[in-house]
Amino acid sequence: MNELDKVEILTLVDNYIDMTATDNNEMIYRAGTRVKGGSRKSILAEHGFSAVVRTMSHGRTRVMLFDFGYSGIAAPYNAGQLGVPMGEIEAIALSHGHSDHMGGFRELVGMIGKPGIELAVHPGAFRAPRYVKVGAEQFKFLSPRFTREMVEEAGVRVVEAQGPYPMLGGDVLFLGQIPRQTAFETGPPNAYYEEAGAEKRDAIEDDTSLVMNLKGKGLVVLSGCAHSGIVNTVRYAREVTGIQKVHAVMGGFHLNGPALIPIVGRTIEELRQLSPRYIVPTHCTGRQSIQRIEAEMPENFILNMSGTRLTFAA
Repeated sequence: MNELDKVEILTLVDNYIDMTATDNNEMIYRAGTRVKGGSRKSILAEHGFSAVVRTMSHGRTRVMLFDFGYSGIAAPYNAGQLGVPMGEIEAIALSHGHSDHMGGFRELVGMIGKPGIELAVHPGAFRAPRYVKVGAEQFKFLSPRFTREMVEEAGVRVVEAQGPYPMLGGDVLFLGQIPRQTAFETGPPNAYYEEAGAEKRDAIEDDTSLVMNLKGKGLVVLSGCAHSGIVNTVRYAREVTGIQKVHAVMGGFHLNGPALIPIVGRTIEELRQLSPRYIVPTHCTGRQSIQRIEAEMPENFILNMSGTRLTFAA
C-alpha cells in the first residue's frame, strides 16, 4: 500500500448531528456548524452512512466515495450544502448491500456525473431478498435490494471483489470478505435471506471495509457496519497489509440491540490490545455502546456526526 501524508474522511451522513458542537481543531472540523458563507444552515442526519475519503501523498490528491446513506435525500442534500466537489470523486465502494448504505446510490452517482466510474463491491451485496426478523412475532423487515440492474442503469463499472482489491492507485485497499475468527463476533442473529424458496441465515459475507496506510502512524480502517466484527476487521487489515500499527478505527461497529450489547466489553478489551490512537464509532454502533466506548477509552474517542471532517496527518 502507498504511504500517505494525509487521510481526510468527510462524513456526508451519519445517525447524528449537533450544530452546537464546539470541539473543532486541526484534526476535527464540524462542517455542519458552518456552511455556505458562514450561515448556520443545518444539514441532515439519518440511519445510514456515507463518507468522502480523500488521500494525499507527494503533492497529489485522490478522492473516493464510500457508501451512499439510507435515502436519496440526506447524503446528496448534505453534499450540496457542504459544497463537496462531487466531480472530483474518482471511484466508489459499497461496504455491503443493506439499504442504509446503498439508498442514495443513484442520486450520488448522478452528482458525480462520470459514466464508467469504478464501483468496488463484494458479489454478495447482490444477494436475493434479505430481511431481519424482529419482535416476538418474528416480523420480517425486508431490505430493498441492491441489484446489478441498478448498477447498469447508473452507468458505473463494477468490480466484484471477493478478496482484497486496491483502489486509487494503491492509496486505499478494499478488504473484500473478512474472515470470522473471534469467538464473540458472531454477527446479527436475526438476519436472513431467501434462496430457491428456502430461508437461510445471512452471515453478511459481503460486509467489508476500507484501509489506508498513514506514513509512520499506521493503518486507518473505515468500516460500514462491521457485521464481520470490528476486531476481525482490524486484525484482517493488519494481516493483509503486513502493517501492525493502527492509527484510527472508524465506522459502524454494529453493537446495538440486546443480542450485541453484551459483547461491547469484550470488543473494547480487544480494541485496547490493537492499540489504535483514535476510535471513531459511527452509525449502527448504538448510543449505549458509543457512550461506553467514550467512557472507557476517553483519550482515544472521537464523536462523529453528519458533516464531520477528520484529518489524520502523518
